Amino acid sequence: MANGPGLYTEIGKKARDLLYKDYQSDHKFTITTYSPTGVAITSSGTKKGDVFLADVTTQLKKQNVTTDIKVDTESNLLTTITVDQPCPGVKAILSFKVPDQNSGKAELQYLHDYAGISTSVGLTANPVVNFSGVLGTNLLALGTDVSFDTKSGNFTKCNAGLNFSNADLMASLNLNEKGDVVSGSFYHSLYPEQNTAVGAEVTHRFSNSENTITLGAQHALDPLTSVKARVNNIGKANALIQHEWRPKSFFTISGEVDTRAIEKSAKIGLALALKP
Repeated sequence: MANGPGLYTEIGKKARDLLYKDYQSDHKFTITTYSPTGVAITSSGTKKGDVFLADVTTQLKKQNVTTDIKVDTESNLLTTITVDQPCPGVKAILSFKVPDQNSGKAELQYLHDYAGISTSVGLTANPVVNFSGVLGTNLLALGTDVSFDTKSGNFTKCNAGLNFSNADLMASLNLNEKGDVVSGSFYHSLYPEQNTAVGAEVTHRFSNSENTITLGAQHALDPLTSVKARVNNIGKANALIQHEWRPKSFFTISGEVDTRAIEKSAKIGLALALKP
């Protein structure tokens, strides 16, 4: 969050990326190509057990308008139109899925030096309205994220978050699921030149007094190769190694072991992303 507090989704994002991003137990392949006219076409396939899922996304950019059209193996067509900076600090997003007639949504985002606001409304007769707002600076910010179902007259989501950030430390505190879950996380950069960092997340659920603690770390072995690892208090240990074998093209191997049931086979995930 270089300028201003950013949007609500950025609260705790550094820690979440360190602890969860790029870990997977499936086999995934992604390839992106560009046409002479600048149209980007991304094809991806994921093998989950005996099931193979695939989708194709076409992205067209013209001035400040970006159009994404995604088709998957279940014959769903998702279209997202993004208008960047129709006026200073504003982004407008329109999305809908065919054949789901209730999937249409319009969203407005506004970024300011001391605020970040996002509001969306479903394009139905009785829509779900979402509002998230953050006030503060890039050092300290306080935000909320709420959703209201106009059909039932109930709040379906009510979250709050606090974020602290400086040059090498980012910490956040979140209250989610209408106050039932409280979580705290931090991200600490140790050696920026080697991309070495540590992070942790502690979550408590009041309804069943369940606690979850996750610890993680990352390190760059060389400018093109990085490793990550994490472990939680229920005995799950994960690790991955990612290599950028050409610019913007990554090969990732990740694994998961249940230390409380070591006799079970480890889960291995492979991901290959190719970009020209």
